[in-house]
Amino acid sequence: MEEDRKEAAYGTPQKYDPTFKGPIYNRGCTDVICCVLFFLAIVGYVAVGLIAWTHGDPRKVIYPTDSRGEFCGQKGTKNANKPFLFYFNIVKCASPLVLLEFQCPTPQICVEKCPDRYLTLLNARNTPEFAYYKQFCVPDFQSDKKQSVAEVLRDGQCPAVLIPSKPLAQRCFPAIHAHKGVIMVGNATTYEDGHGSRKNITELVEGAKQANGILEARQLAMRIFEDYTVSWYWIVIGLVIAMALSLLFIILLRFLAGIMVWVMIVMVILVLGYGIFHCYMEYARLRGEAGSDISLVDLGFQTDFRVYLHLRQTWMAFMIILSILEVIIILLLIFLRKRILIAIALIKEASRAVGYVMCSMLYPLVTFFLLCLCIAYWASTAVFLSTSNEAVYKILDDPSCSFTGKTCNPETFFNSTESRSCPKASCQFAFYGGESGYHRALLGLQIFNVFMFFWLANFVLALGQVTLAGAFASYYWALRKPDDMPAFPLFSAFGRALRYHTGSLAFGSLILAIVQIIRVILEYLDQRLKAAENKFAKFLMTCLKCCFWCLEKFIKFLNRNAYIMIAIYGTNFCTSARNAFFLLMRNIIRVAVLDKVTDFLFLLGKLLIVGSVGILAFFFFTHRIRIVQDTAPPLNYYWVPILTVIVGSYLIAHGFFSVYGMCVDTLFLCFCEDLERNDGSQERPYFMSPELRDILLKGSAEEGKRAEVEE
Repeated sequence: MEEDRKEAAYGTPQKYDPTFKGPIYNRGCTDVICCVLFFLAIVGYVAVGLIAWTHGDPRKVIYPTDSRGEFCGQKGTKNANKPFLFYFNIVKCASPLVLLEFQCPTPQICVEKCPDRYLTLLNARNTPEFAYYKQFCVPDFQSDKKQSVAEVLRDGQCPAVLIPSKPLAQRCFPAIHAHKGVIMVGNATTYEDGHGSRKNITELVEGAKQANGILEARQLAMRIFEDYTVSWYWIVIGLVIAMALSLLFIILLRFLAGIMVWVMIVMVILVLGYGIFHCYMEYARLRGEAGSDISLVDLGFQTDFRVYLHLRQTWMAFMIILSILEVIIILLLIFLRKRILIAIALIKEASRAVGYVMCSMLYPLVTFFLLCLCIAYWASTAVFLSTSNEAVYKILDDPSCSFTGKTCNPETFFNSTESRSCPKASCQFAFYGGESGYHRALLGLQIFNVFMFFWLANFVLALGQVTLAGAFASYYWALRKPDDMPAFPLFSAFGRALRYHTGSLAFGSLILAIVQIIRVILEYLDQRLKAAENKFAKFLMTCLKCCFWCLEKFIKFLNRNAYIMIAIYGTNFCTSARNAFFLLMRNIIRVAVLDKVTDFLFLLGKLLIVGSVGILAFFFFTHRIRIVQDTAPPLNYYWVPILTVIVGSYLIAHGFFSVYGMCVDTLFLCFCEDLERNDGSQERPYFMSPELRDILLKGSAEEGKRAEVEE
């Protein structure tokens, strides 16, 4: 009765089919509608990129530009001798739009040097100081004594006030300094804004902070770039070492799977143990040193990470984190010791499969190359879209004029029909953006750009999963290995995936992309709600983020198994997802036996490779290896090459181990199918190896008995 209820709830088990010999070759196209939509979306994405490249100018991110879009200090232009950008009212830079549009919503001009004195237009007018003041007005400003100060400010021809400034990244920022904890400009804590009122210096600080945010990031990027230029050679060597270790580990895993798994476990424990010991020694060494007892909270964020290594609290935090990680791993190994033996048997079988399809180890390079293309196209399109905004000028200050509110060109306005019709009107800077439909749609285009990046990246990953699953399924369902295997299983699987199942892969990746873009929107809303005091809204946002995170994990799991079924049977996405889910539910005990155990073992392998290479990089770039102490290059931030080597090593190790992970998942699903289709008799023999059959059936039987006892 129990088995009948399970079959009714989770579908009918597969029946014996003497013609079934693995991945079906006579198959048809699946999810054609989604395939068409996918190609239309790609065409639209290309069109968005072409339009963005036509309107955008990425030089705006790097070089300062005035309100008319002209670059400061560029040779061959009228601003060649004016390298600095001056903001009329830097207080207006305290706006989040600065980060999106790379411009402050205030008129900006190129100047030869930044102001070095405090002046207001009201005080400087009709005095000798006005000759100095004029160089900070718009280039075509004509001094007219009949023109009042109010009219000059109304027309946006001169700033209301000059504040002593210093150049930073070719921009003029107020020369703000702190004296005994008090923020000042010059010797004052307030300033006159040029309109007859005095304001606090902190308003200037907020404006300068926002305008300076991108510039600090740019300076940090330049220092990081300098570090890369002097250390790239050693970074490449570190990544080559990581690749060699990964390849050596995989080769040894092919022939000595059981021994290598236990060696890996012991080595991970020893590496973490050494990390704990090293942190303790550094913590003890800093005892009594001046400044070593400062807390991380008091120090705040520093771009030079070396500062943190002189604090005892830093090494204490590292030691606690590594200790917790060590304890967790040891406890998991104790509780999972029997399941680890079963996982090792599956890894041995996966090693044999990889040995017969050795070219599968190179496939991650294809995935990496395609993902790099997706990232490069997304990033370049995002930059071009962000720099598409232009300075918009409008006719203002004459309510009786019929042209009021319309856009204008400040260079030709005084000779235009609008100026003659409305002599009191002026062409003033309004905002950065645009009046065209393209500029109004920029936010939507940015969202579409992010969405398409998720869709394409997920499609590339799905293509890799289907290709590897098809190749390893060909191995499993070959009764006489390798005689019954196709000549080129990986290329055959790749061709089938693109020819027949582009629509199914696009469908699965579309569902995942929708969930991911929703998570991005929720993160954006969460940032906006941080300043709010509505606790219910924050609680609701946290719940939504948690739910969609879980949903994304579940969809990734479901997609992965659906792609395996697509590779074997050639069915559409929904049918494959349903069959895979029901197959796993019918074998829930076996799933429990191997649930994440193989993933855990592979994670330990990645940690071993990354930890070994990371420790070597740390000692090398911090000049702690005496033999090559003089060889290591001088750096601004030594954490730049170290983090690059660590992240790169993880990606390399993940690329190699992902092949094993996909192989294990494919073999496990095939194993479950094999048990339902066949009974091990001479007429219906199992396709699995005897070793795999014995240990998996024995392990799942023990788990089943244990579950019955607990009930």
